[in-house]
Amino acid sequence: MPYLEQEVKELGFDLIDTFVTGVKLKATVNECIRLNLNLRCASQVLYSLQSFEAYNADDVYNNMIHYPWENILPDGGYFSITSNVSNDSINNNMYANLRLKDAIIDRLRDKKGTRPSTGAALTGAVIHLFWKNENAEVFVDTSGDSLARHGYRKIPGQAPMLESLAAATIFASRWDRVSPFVNPMCGSGTIAIEAAMIATNRRPGLFRTNYAFMHLLGYDEQVYLQEDARLEEQIKEIPGLRIIATDYSAKAIENARKNAVAAGVGNLIEFAICDFADTTVPQNVPGVFFVNPEYGARLGEIAELEKTYSRIGDFMKQKCRGYFGYVFTGNLELAKKIGLKATRRIEFYNSTIDCRLLEYELYSGTRSASKEVVTPPAN
Repeated sequence: MPYLEQEVKELGFDLIDTFVTGVKLKATVNECIRLNLNLRCASQVLYSLQSFEAYNADDVYNNMIHYPWENILPDGGYFSITSNVSNDSINNNMYANLRLKDAIIDRLRDKKGTRPSTGAALTGAVIHLFWKNENAEVFVDTSGDSLARHGYRKIPGQAPMLESLAAATIFASRWDRVSPFVNPMCGSGTIAIEAAMIATNRRPGLFRTNYAFMHLLGYDEQVYLQEDARLEEQIKEIPGLRIIATDYSAKAIENARKNAVAAGVGNLIEFAICDFADTTVPQNVPGVFFVNPEYGARLGEIAELEKTYSRIGDFMKQKCRGYFGYVFTGNLELAKKIGLKATRRIEFYNSTIDCRLLEYELYSGTRSASKEVVTPPAN
């Protein structure tokens, strides 16, 4: 995940490894505090405790009952178990979770004479089991609730894009964070809000007050308070920044405004109720046009959406010369109706939907006119 990799490096950490679903680095538990408060593209920050071989759930129990949980979990505390399990001996992840929970409770009862509370809510300490084939690894999940939800969006709207995904797609674009950012069909405003937050260096930790790391023995509140204070100090102003967000739905714009205010960027986004084709696009400056149209989940929607995608292509050709245009979609057949050749096709997953961020370089002047004549539809 190159955008998460970029974020981690910018925070001053060296990477040990990168893979499709995340990155691996060396850090202390206190350094995990900084990661949790600052990362936009991550979902969890996991701190490895122990790796071992496990052929069945009893192997998990037998390994973990010897781990010094009394050094991690406070007396009378509360913890939850999460897992990612792929092992032939397990047909229900809950059984693997139960055996890990039993090991922790039995260990604490033996060493401390007390039994902690447990449950499904991720409001206290969280222990995560990753178990694939015979390879198992147990982590402290220092995040708890997913970091992918940034905490400001109180009114999600219909089929909203996850905040972490919106941030990653903006990082993937060529936006310089000072030129105009135009976002029609804005829905609940997530893309425009994330753009404003990225430009002004507002971090997700500004909107959250509970993390799983706060419920571990040895948690240093002073480290958290210092990192939290730094979040406010690093916010910057961008004079003349224009982020324009429109939607034909008055209710969507009302909700987007409320979400923007909750994110502290309500005064940075120009909202308007209109058809996307009537969206204001600042002229004679380079900028970014970014739209996330519907994908067409039902058959009856396809014919109408073909017209919409065609109109998006027309709008970019006619109104966005000199811009980079971006269309995020999970329907590449519909994307062909845009009628322009994408210069880049960047793969993302929106939940389980294989999506693409399509980039269009919208030349200005005579070069643009020539392009419009000879460019075939995207394949």
